[in-house]
Amino acid sequence: MTISKRHFALAFACAALLASGAAQAQGALENIQKSKTLKVAIPTDYPPYGFVGPDMQPQGLDVEVAKLIAAKLGAKVELVPVTSANRIPYLQTKKADLVISTLGKNAEREKVIDFSSAYAPFFQAVYASKSLNIKSFADLAGKSVAVTRGAMEDQELAKVAPASLDYKRFEDNNATIAAFVAGQTQTLATSAAVAGNMMQKNPQLGAEYKLLLKDSPCFVGIAKGEDALKAKVNEIIAAAKKDGTLDMLSKKFLGKEAGDLPS
Repeated sequence: MTISKRHFALAFACAALLASGAAQAQGALENIQKSKTLKVAIPTDYPPYGFVGPDMQPQGLDVEVAKLIAAKLGAKVELVPVTSANRIPYLQTKKADLVISTLGKNAEREKVIDFSSAYAPFFQAVYASKSLNIKSFADLAGKSVAVTRGAMEDQELAKVAPASLDYKRFEDNNATIAAFVAGQTQTLATSAAVAGNMMQKNPQLGAEYKLLLKDSPCFVGIAKGEDALKAKVNEIIAAAKKDGTLDMLSKKFLGKEAGDLPS
């Protein structure tokens, strides 16, 4: 083989490799459509977003959103259990096509993965019995609240609550919830995840969402470069917003409609 032929063969091989890489980078949606399988990294230990039910099957808001997206893609969903620590690496190493795991968006994460539009709220809030009339933070005057010491909801509540609010601080979420369930306080300040789980386990309390403290919406994580898949996921989320599906799921699992989520 002459030098020129060798150079041509090498250049052709490099071009083919680059083309293959480009096709692979943009190929997630096509692969899902061909295999009819959507692999979703999901939490199974974080109710009510993702947990194992009495029938030993994954349940929760994130699980329902994963099933919705898979159905709209004409695929079956393969749920891949993950933790907070490994959910992004699973996406980067292609062990999952999407991460639907109460994932918040920030500048550091945006350097390594892409995000869809928001699909669900994640918030800290004040909860109380439906029979208790609380429409504003001023209505907390003279009432008692169970809250976990030093948690975000403790810090946020201190910024807006009236001085006469009686704080009952506990060292962990379990103790905080136990105090509220036992009737030791009139109100509860906690995260949507903790409250949603508490309300599902204790429907007799008639507890409901009252006041928002801080909102940090959940986004679907998508590998960098998968623009076609990202566009399709955003299309599905937009339709689910419009037809009320996201509000219904949020109300079912969190006790509060999804509302105006960011794109």
